[in-house]
Amino acid sequence: MTTGNGGDTPRTTDQRLRRLESQVETLAGAVRALAEGLEPIPSQDVRQDEQAARGARTAHELLLSQGL
Repeated sequence: MTTGNGGDTPRTTDQRLRRLESQVETLAGAVRALAEGLEPIPSQDVRQDEQAARGARTAHELLLSQGL
């Protein structure tokens, strides 16, 4: 059964949509990790470069874990 969208079945379309949603959530998490890494935290005695590196590392790990 086709849906008039290039031959995709509803199941395939649903799978693609779920995958896209998962990828968007992962990208949002990576951006959040980067932003938090760049955000100064006045109450903690952490060097800004170390905090930024930690955020970048976390973002990278999130992306790798999802194959992005």
